[in-house]
Amino acid sequence: MKRFMGTETEYGITTPDAPELSQLLSSTHTVVAYAAMNTAARSRWDYEEEAPLKDTRGFDLQRYRTVPIVDPNAMGIANVVTVNGARFYVDHGHPEYSAPETTNAWDAMIYDAAGDTYLNTAAANIQELWDQQVSVLDRNDPCPPVKFYKNNVDGKGQSYGSHENYLYSRNTDFARLTQALIPFFVTRQVIIGAGRVGIGQASERDGFQISQRADYFEQEVSLETTLNRGIVNTRDEPHALAGRFRRLHVIVGDANMSQYSNYLKLGMTKLVLDAIESDVDFSDLTLKDPVAEIKRVSHDPTCTHELSLADGRSLTAINILREYRARCEQLEGKDDVDTHVLEMWGQILDDLERDPLSTADRLDWTAKWALIRTYLDRGVDIADPKLKLIDIQYADIDPAKSLYHALVRKGRIKTLVSEEEIQRAVANPPENTRAYFRGKVSQKFGEDIIAASWQSIIFSVNGSPHRVAMDFVDSFTKEEIGDVLNGSDNVYDLLKAIGYKHV
Repeated sequence: MKRFMGTETEYGITTPDAPELSQLLSSTHTVVAYAAMNTAARSRWDYEEEAPLKDTRGFDLQRYRTVPIVDPNAMGIANVVTVNGARFYVDHGHPEYSAPETTNAWDAMIYDAAGDTYLNTAAANIQELWDQQVSVLDRNDPCPPVKFYKNNVDGKGQSYGSHENYLYSRNTDFARLTQALIPFFVTRQVIIGAGRVGIGQASERDGFQISQRADYFEQEVSLETTLNRGIVNTRDEPHALAGRFRRLHVIVGDANMSQYSNYLKLGMTKLVLDAIESDVDFSDLTLKDPVAEIKRVSHDPTCTHELSLADGRSLTAINILREYRARCEQLEGKDDVDTHVLEMWGQILDDLERDPLSTADRLDWTAKWALIRTYLDRGVDIADPKLKLIDIQYADIDPAKSLYHALVRKGRIKTLVSEEEIQRAVANPPENTRAYFRGKVSQKFGEDIIAASWQSIIFSVNGSPHRVAMDFVDSFTKEEIGDVLNGSDNVYDLLKAIGYKHV
């Protein structure tokens, strides 16, 4: 089956001139300001297919007994469907960009990067409204200028998510899936970690570690995403036909600035899922104590820590990832992106084994570690606050202020795609998934959309709602619907053309 995928990023947010301001308020201002100044799509989110507390293991905590109806501008609820088919909204007090569905890791990486542009545009909108002393929220003062960070921790014990999503078959045995994924998720951080100054959830100890998120995982398997987090998340909310599909909701990754880290994160995981669904056996890689090992791996920037396996062996994270790669390499039906990912995966492992810092031109955590090491070599103590400042400045998404972007400009960090390619993804949805329809109708008929979700669009025609279901991710593509969309002058014509007779 096609491996549809996408990312979700909760951005760190601050108001430097008003640090006491609630981030829930500033996040709501952010999304509403973007909507007010950049798109007509101001529809509420359609929660009918939402089931965030439904568990793959067979139970449902039922957050909603009925489908909630909410004001799209309400505090903490603000939501926009963007012209590229993404969702931009407030989640747990953070602005979140949920990228549109894509068919491969390369496209998913590009559409993830497009989220930074949306947030930077929102920051510019907030600045403009502040200069004019205009508020987009009733009964609230204008929002002071905001800053956004693509990171996962506030350094005081709180962590916010960067999630991945992969569609897979409901026929896949979840216990076997879990067993195969846990060692991979524990070890892949040596490639995809974003790096962090501080050890422990609240940075109780001084030091540097590979991953921003590793210290926040407390169980092997869990439904929770904000506490008691599990290495494998069990949410059963496919956003597709529930009888045929599940969505692997991955919460055990960092938010990446590096295009290499992001691409490999998505591409490697896709290949491992392909292997699992091809009955490749990974049971010999089962770890003795995964929850302890995810922290031990993260706390060792030398990448030499040996993990204890259930069968008594000890292997480094690099050696375990070599095993995963070797088995994925034997898969049949690999496409060009898969082949490219495997080649890059092998090269990165070779370089990490030789010298982790030799990857500082490609990976986030080693790029950050290389910067920090220059200070340590001059005698600066690892507890010095200026090193924490480097950590946060690296993740600043403002190209004029970001250490990551400064390293790119100096040629010290390589990129895979140009800024022009990212901007095309900002302005246009993927053409080969249902995101094409979602993005195009939001751009063309935004004023006529009552509500939207991953699986449907509800249009208003002469005051009556009409739902267009999109249960298949590979439906409503440019090939299937592009000519109809281009030839429709209004929603009435569009619905008639796609077979809705009673409008």
